[in-house]
Amino acid sequence: MIRFRRVFSGGLLRFNRIRPFSASKNDLTDPIPVVSSVASPKESSQHIDAGSSIRKPISLWPGMYHSPVTNALWEARSRIFEKPGDSAAPPQSSGGDELVARPPSRSRTSIQYKFSEDYILREQYRNPWNEIRMGKLVEDLDALAGTISFKHCCNDDGTTRPLLLVTASVDRLVLKKPILLDTDLKIMGAVTWVGRSSMEIQLEVVQSIEEAHNCSDSLALTANFTFVARDPKTEKSAPINQISVETAREKHLQEEAEERNKLRKRMKSLKRGSDDCEKDLTRLQMLLAEGRVFCDMPALADRNSILIRDTCFENSFICQPQQRNTYGRIFGGFLMRKAFELAFSTTYAFAGAAPQFVEVDHVDFLKPVDVGNFLRLKSCILYTELDNPDEPLINVEVVAHVTRPEQRSSEVSNRFYFTFTIRPEAFNNGLKVRKVVPATEEEARRVLERMDAESSQ
Repeated sequence: MIRFRRVFSGGLLRFNRIRPFSASKNDLTDPIPVVSSVASPKESSQHIDAGSSIRKPISLWPGMYHSPVTNALWEARSRIFEKPGDSAAPPQSSGGDELVARPPSRSRTSIQYKFSEDYILREQYRNPWNEIRMGKLVEDLDALAGTISFKHCCNDDGTTRPLLLVTASVDRLVLKKPILLDTDLKIMGAVTWVGRSSMEIQLEVVQSIEEAHNCSDSLALTANFTFVARDPKTEKSAPINQISVETAREKHLQEEAEERNKLRKRMKSLKRGSDDCEKDLTRLQMLLAEGRVFCDMPALADRNSILIRDTCFENSFICQPQQRNTYGRIFGGFLMRKAFELAFSTTYAFAGAAPQFVEVDHVDFLKPVDVGNFLRLKSCILYTELDNPDEPLINVEVVAHVTRPEQRSSEVSNRFYFTFTIRPEAFNNGLKVRKVVPATEEEARRVLERMDAESSQ
């Protein structure tokens, strides 16, 4: 059994190599400059207030999804679109095809959650255990990344070439410490790397506490989103503004993002040799051995184990206009939230106790999801890691299928992989997390693929 380095708290954490924006002590008194609109970066402003937008409806976005943070972010974006006599569509500049290099400060944005004083906002993010709804926070991160990508691509005069900016992938999203619901929270980020038509955006969730002596102590979560630009007419890749780093820290972040980009490309092109195939066959047979007992001799099967197929859940829904983004397609963040909530429910039903979120693995957005599509989400517990019985890890797979009944077609749009653990107090009543085993060769291969992906990061 491969042992992974992930620990929810009190131990080693992944992504230690990521340098947070708030890494230096000087940042305690000199916060990151915030540009809350797409106007010139010289025009400074306050943090975007997530709560205030609840009382500021925007009629410009008829399909606006009702999240207080997406409301606030679209309010920040609206200065590009809302001009006297202009239509709701993005205007095109006469000389808008010129590309220029933009510094990270051009796109840097933060959102402030005033949980300590805004009861309405706090209630919208509360889960049944009086903790924050992580799926809703993940949805907000995608919305913030979209605004940051938009600001990087727009022109100084408030006009921009028409571009489709879509979420291409999300790197591993790691929770470094529990997030409190009664303490103010801030999410912030900026573009850290740019290719020809893609950009990486690093986001941080920061929650300061009185006991924290430096900014790194208040860093609760990090994530890296990759957005790509498409031509709205041809939907082919479109060039975007390059990045011009201004500080040593920004240079370091750019180099790290470049390394991650190279690693992703290497992983996609990696091909196993014959020795690896033989080794995988041995591992495959070992995984299937216990599952065959369940199938062929169920009376003799281990009661502390369960088949993957017996942990499955599914839900489905029609994608509504209220869930679309400014380009008329379904929010990537909305899909991530729905997948998270299904994964959470699956883990809850499997373990018999409320789960605690640990991380989301790398997510690729393979197919766009449009308004009116029939979306089916299927989840299962793929495997469990029980080396540490006091802190078991439960790995959940959620597969999103876009189904078009008129065309008799169904294809996978996303695969999500979540990891949860169980609250320590749940084990006081004798709770025991079961081992999950595959019953078919296809299931066993999926398990091995995920285990190898985890161990390579």
